[in-house]
Amino acid sequence: MSKKTKNSTDKNIVKSVNKNVRSSTRKLKPILKAIVGKKVDTAIRDLTFSDKRISNDVRKTLSSAVANAENNFQYNIDNLIVKEAYCGKQIVMKRFRARAKGRASPILKNYSNLTIILSEKEKKVEKR
Repeated sequence: MSKKTKNSTDKNIVKSVNKNVRSSTRKLKPILKAIVGKKVDTAIRDLTFSDKRISNDVRKTLSSAVANAENNFQYNIDNLIVKEAYCGKQIVMKRFRARAKGRASPILKNYSNLTIILSEKEKKVEKR
């Protein structure tokens, strides 16, 4: 059985998913909020000049979605906008750090799933 989402019925959306991104969702969410609603070239430019380490992985996922739109659906790249961008929790690797007197303190290494959905911007037709 597959899940049917509300986005699966739309004709003009393109999706790209990046699983096992080595970052927590807490660090990813502000970057994703910054690119939602922007044109694709503007979003890629912003991610390129971002000083966050994880923005490189987000840019790769966005570029993959653009390639999907161009090759699979023959969409014009200039008309694409970032409709949705969200992340979810994945596994948590548990490690420990040795401490004094034979004790240990935990180190949690979080992973995330990253999903970017693009859509084609609809042109407004003016009537005269």
